Amino acid sequence: MSAPDTSRTVVTADVAIVGAGPAGLAAATQLGKVHGRQALVLDRESRAGGIPRHCDHPGYGIRDMHTFIGGPAYAERLVREATSAGADIMPNAMVTAVHPDGALDVTSPAGLLRIESRALVLATGARERARPARMIPGDRPSGVYTTGQLQNIVHLHHGRVGTRAVVVGGELVSWSAVMTLKHAGCRTVLMTTQYPSPESYAAFTIPGKALFRLPIAARTRVVRIIGRGNLEAVEIENLDTGAREIVECDTVVFTGDWIPDHELARSAGIAIDPGTKGPLVDTALRTSRPGVFAAGNVLHPVDTADIAALDGTFVADRVAAFLDAGEAIDPGAVAVRILAAPPFRWVSPGVLRAGDPAPPRQRLLLWTDQLVRFPKVTVSQRGRVVATTLLPWAASPGRVFRVPWSIMDAVDPALGPVTVGLANAPRRGTTPNAVGEFIPSRCN
Repeated sequence: MSAPDTSRTVVTADVAIVGAGPAGLAAATQLGKVHGRQALVLDRESRAGGIPRHCDHPGYGIRDMHTFIGGPAYAERLVREATSAGADIMPNAMVTAVHPDGALDVTSPAGLLRIESRALVLATGARERARPARMIPGDRPSGVYTTGQLQNIVHLHHGRVGTRAVVVGGELVSWSAVMTLKHAGCRTVLMTTQYPSPESYAAFTIPGKALFRLPIAARTRVVRIIGRGNLEAVEIENLDTGAREIVECDTVVFTGDWIPDHELARSAGIAIDPGTKGPLVDTALRTSRPGVFAAGNVLHPVDTADIAALDGTFVADRVAAFLDAGEAIDPGAVAVRILAAPPFRWVSPGVLRAGDPAPPRQRLLLWTDQLVRFPKVTVSQRGRVVATTLLPWAASPGRVFRVPWSIMDAVDPALGPVTVGLANAPRRGTTPNAVGEFIPSRCN
């Protein structure tokens, strides 16, 4: 047995929450306001609020606060509510390790800390893959960003970027990047997407194309970055024909292609879902480590901020039950894995136990790699379909696909793993009609 680390100041709390974004702050609010439990919320940033605090456009708070406000105002309200509920928010606190007993090692301006709590919530969120993780060759000039980096520069530090931009991706966050670029005086000359049509909702894509006079190149990818010192251009390839074009630009923004901030969970030996790459959780958002829960976009990269906040509210109730009544996993309960079949890439939550509550908002969350406009979802066990449902909303790449939890009512835990798929997925090699077109030559 190793000797205790006497070099660290010990801080105790009922509940420790790692991450002061929407999920973490909402959990802290619910714990204090409803359950009388004080939470200690740790965040590596200098200010709490998470990503919304540098997303200076409206659209936040719809589902959780029943309002329609900008990102900074939403973040401030989350912080205010958590503080009013008694939460202790510790910024500039980098959690470097999670111990087997749930204790945390933290580096902060106050020195080295050891946080000891009765329950732990991981709400570390997700991030976009930067250019190196996407393995895009070429030069290494300035002017290459992710959406998060761009918004940090423009909205928090009031910095400048270039004048001609290419946005890589067609998700909701891609339009957020376009709006941020416009705010900074930079014109977006092209949006590219590998899919046959932009991943965002038509309600954003159609007016966005018109408002910003923005061409969208579908079924394309960036294959080379060009520029010594400063970005000069990118090379675009059509995935169907192989045709390539050079698009002159001084700014490129890589959007979407999300990955959870899962390093703490992985280094702690907590089971990781191979699909989401985040912690594997059951419907109560318990991880494989007793007393350790997870919530928000670390579980489903990536959903909207209000959904992450509702995750936080939900997990707070489960944490309180764990603390108040010693609620733990019934050792006799059979744990059944929930798996995703192509075209689904992942499903969350990933574990089902008889007697456990339904997941947040009674929804099963999935991510698809193909567009299916009227998806017929299937649930199978031992190769036999046990339930189907035809949904009126599309399963589209680039955004979370929600399936009512009631589809799982027919599942028999005794029959083993559950597989969620689509009965009417397009055959490989076939694609729906494209909304965008390959038109980078317009932008030269």
